[in-house]
Amino acid sequence: MEQLLFGISGLPQGDGSRKFKYASAIPYLKALGLDAMELLFVRNVNVTAKNMEEILKSKEENDFYLSAHGSHYINLNSEEKGKQNESLERIKAAAAGLISVRGRSLIFHPGYYMKAAKTEAYLTIKENLLKLPSQGIDYRLETTGKETQFGTLEELVSLCKEVKTCKLCIDFSHIHARTNGSLKSYEDFKSILQYISCHLGREALDDLHIHMGGIAYGLKGEIKHLPLQESDFNYTACLQAIKDFNVRGCIIAEGPLLERDALLLKETYNNL
Repeated sequence: MEQLLFGISGLPQGDGSRKFKYASAIPYLKALGLDAMELLFVRNVNVTAKNMEEILKSKEENDFYLSAHGSHYINLNSEEKGKQNESLERIKAAAAGLISVRGRSLIFHPGYYMKAAKTEAYLTIKENLLKLPSQGIDYRLETTGKETQFGTLEELVSLCKEVKTCKLCIDFSHIHARTNGSLKSYEDFKSILQYISCHLGREALDDLHIHMGGIAYGLKGEIKHLPLQESDFNYTACLQAIKDFNVRGCIIAEGPLLERDALLLKETYNNL
């Protein structure tokens, strides 16, 4: 990636006077000064033969970056082999939908620990990830926000080293929630980027997919997303670390305010 893009997860809110589709959302977001959108395949792959062409046309006309978030019903460490296979099929279906509109990154949570030891869960998930075909997109493993979910920074960085089709999606807010609000200072965010650079190389920072937003959390981790300015997530320090490391790629804003928070992130970054 030659620059750092900013965008939103899902469809924009607008002023409430119109309802957006993916194709109409792209020029609206572009006019606001945003660069990217993450298609939400969390319940179903909602890019189909009926809307694929208009999405692709809108994307190309606006030189817009598309990623997608895969199904919430993925568990590559399920205790049932059939559910592991179903999870793989959901990932493949999402990949096909993203490829049809020339998107780039497919983000998903790999699974849960269940009753397995963490090392056992790691091996099972790795075995399943190795079954995914290389299709010209990046399978992005997202850091998770709850202790029951597989997906610490260390686990996912290790998988990205071992599975060549996989790259990292670093969700700073999830890390913050999972560790009960541990990301407070510039040094906290700096240490995460240093870890990525040390273990995955400079190329990982040159093409990093990032999620960021306000978040509510408790002792068990993530509870819900919040507007950035209504949470304790130190987005200014996070963006400063990102700028100092010259990170390139895409930052996707999550939470109830969507494009307003994405524009806040972009403006803050540009003013640092």
